[in-house]
Amino acid sequence: MLNLETFKSLPNKEIFASGKAVDEPGGLYMANTGAVLTWVAVKGGIDDWAIYTHLWQDLEEVARSGDKVTFEGNIRSLVPCTDEVFALYRY
Repeated sequence: MLNLETFKSLPNKEIFASGKAVDEPGGLYMANTGAVLTWVAVKGGIDDWAIYTHLWQDLEEVARSGDKVTFEGNIRSLVPCTDEVFALYRY
């Protein structure tokens, strides 16, 4: 569980978590393609953060040009976090 103290200690503008998830209900549901998506969680420059996803395998490419994850359930399942950290999510 990512708490505020740990989050604030992470370097800005860096990927701090990543993984793979299936694009389907119950997974990382984006377009229901059944494809395996790569996702990255990136801390911003002002103590904010966001998760990006795409079919690409390269984490930096996903961070630069991936689709932003916007559903709370997906966000919290990929990066379990306190309400304080969730409130810093950049939609």
